[in-house]
Amino acid sequence: MVGSILITGCSSGIGYASAKVLHERGWKVFAACRKSCDCDKLKELGIDSPLLDYDIEDTITSAVEYVLGKTNGKLDVLFNNGAFAQLGAVEDLPVEALKASFQSNFFGWHTLTCKVIPIMRKQGHGRILQCSSVLGFSTLKFRGAYQATKYALEGLTDTLRLELLDTGIHVILLEPGSIKTRIRYNASKHFYKWINIDKSPWNCEYEDILIPKLEQMDESIPLKEQSFFKGNCDIVIPKILHAIESKKPAVRYFITKETWIAAFLKRICTSSQFDVICKKVGF
Repeated sequence: MVGSILITGCSSGIGYASAKVLHERGWKVFAACRKSCDCDKLKELGIDSPLLDYDIEDTITSAVEYVLGKTNGKLDVLFNNGAFAQLGAVEDLPVEALKASFQSNFFGWHTLTCKVIPIMRKQGHGRILQCSSVLGFSTLKFRGAYQATKYALEGLTDTLRLELLDTGIHVILLEPGSIKTRIRYNASKHFYKWINIDKSPWNCEYEDILIPKLEQMDESIPLKEQSFFKGNCDIVIPKILHAIESKKPAVRYFITKETWIAAFLKRICTSSQFDVICKKVGF
């Protein structure tokens, strides 16, 4: 099965990789980005790329209208993927930082999804893929804002799946672990914007551990040489293909070994035991 798919967050990483592969497989791909320059790069590859910024509702509306104008009012798959990671201890996070995270990682996704559901209801079929994370059900220090958005996403997605049973619309969660993308590189600017390092009780740990890691995020270094990541985007593609092309997609796809391990440990450990393990994992 091939059809039409709208993918967000396609400037790099999972979104970019999946857009290229699906385009090559004959899918009508709409690979959305929040910057025009990134859209232009995809258009040079022959991939349609509307502008869509989760922070700006007008771009969400215009992107959906653009897609429907190109597909005679139909859409087979929505893949919500674009997000950013806000780092910092929970007690150091201003409310505005949390609001910014939820707008980009949760509220914008919800706005787009709710614009697409009526289309899929009308046509009697569709698939909605939500790119969550191993951090949608497990925790690490300094990831509170990002984890909060992913935990919320998982709850909303599970409820949506239940509500759309028997409509022909499949609602699917992807749960990758560490992947070689720009998300950590992009996280550095949000960290420095919102976290008052000097006044934080976590100052020493920021200076000794977190900031040195962030400073390794040199955008000029090829991702394959950045060893602190576990896997590359290619390992996500088979799961995406199964989710959108199989007659019977799963409701959840664990991606990378650490996701499987985290799910197993969370099942067999007490909360206290799991906390100890997560603390040892570190950044």
